[in-house]
Order: sequence, then C-alpha cells, then structure tokens
Amino acid sequence: MHVIYGGTFDPIHHGHLRLALEVWDRIGVDTISLVPCHIPPHRDETGATPDQRLALLRLAVAGEPGLKIDDRELRRQGASYTADTLRQLRDELGPDEPLAMVVGTDSFADFDRWRDWQRIPELAHVIVVRRPGAEVSASGLPGKLLAERRVTNPHRLHSQPAGCLLELEPPLLDISATAIRERIADGRSPRYLLPDPVWAEIRRLGLYGACPDGNF
Repeated sequence: MHVIYGGTFDPIHHGHLRLALEVWDRIGVDTISLVPCHIPPHRDETGATPDQRLALLRLAVAGEPGLKIDDRELRRQGASYTADTLRQLRDELGPDEPLAMVVGTDSFADFDRWRDWQRIPELAHVIVVRRPGAEVSASGLPGKLLAERRVTNPHRLHSQPAGCLLELEPPLLDISATAIRERIADGRSPRYLLPDPVWAEIRRLGLYGACPDGNF
C-alpha cells in the first residue's frame, strides 16, 4: 500500500514526524511519503520557499527508513490540490494498488470545500487522524461521508484500492508550525520542537526572522 501525508511543512517539526511514524506503525506499510505542497490553496503564502522547505524536510527524515519525500507537488506549477496528486499517483500505481492519504480532523472538517472532494474516496483511502480540539460534525458532509465509509481495522485498507475512511487517535505532540515561526520571529528558541539539523539550517538561512548568527 502507498500512503501519502501532505502539508506545507513550514517548517517540518517533531509533531509532523511523530504523526507520520505513528501512522506507519499502525497501518503496517514500508514507508510513508511526505508530500510538501507547492502553493497551499487554503492558507497564506509560506514563510520559506519551496526549495527551502524541501531542504529542511530532507534534513528531518535523514536516516529514517520509514519516511521518504515525494516532491511532485513542488515540481508541479500552480496551487497544490490533493485530488490532482491522487490522480497522478493512481495513474502510476494502477487501478488495484491500495493508496491512502493522511489528514487531520481539523482539515477533514472542511473536506467538502476541497477541489473535487467527491472524487478523493474513489481514488484513495482516507486516514483521519484525530487532533486535539478539532471535531468533525456528524451533520456535515464530511461527517456523513465518514459514517458511510468508516472502517475500524487498518488491515481493511490493504484489501481494496480505495474507498475506506479510517480514524486513528495516536498519541500526538501538540506542536504548531505557526507557533514555531512566531517563536523564531520573537527571538525565542524552538529547539526540541523540531530536529536540531532543521533548526541549524533555519538559522543558517535566516528563515522566519531567525538571526543567522544566533546561538540560541
């Protein structure tokens, strides 16, 4: 089974990495592909360029065999839409290979606002990871879709190419990329919220307002 976990990763941090490894462990796959988006359609411009975010990702996953990077959205021009990425992957994998995408409950709550959202369950399984303070209304379209397609056994995802929605509630690190950017801009250290090599590169590049010569 091929599993992707997309996001801006601006910057990549331990919350992203721990979530990916929790899914990797529970689903039972060889690797999880982290897919950094080029232009996020539903948020402001990123604080780092696509090339910079990709470089930080590579530093973060170095030496971890369970995680790899798929930079297809960075190589594709325009806004990054999940449905487009899944169509491309489905063409590459063929009709029978199980394909799944990981999304948090905060994003899934607005699933019906995504481009071509009705097509996504036809292309892939959806793994919905519960996030603190984020709920999916049972009366909304995403909640109804979850109720219709919910499975409870991760092994079900391996038995068909697409169509299932699986909820996971793994232990998560309550870390926010926004809070990390704000902390750096305020001159406060984000160390231990993200990998040391990532923080060192952020300082070297002066990203998010970091002082290149700062020693914190």
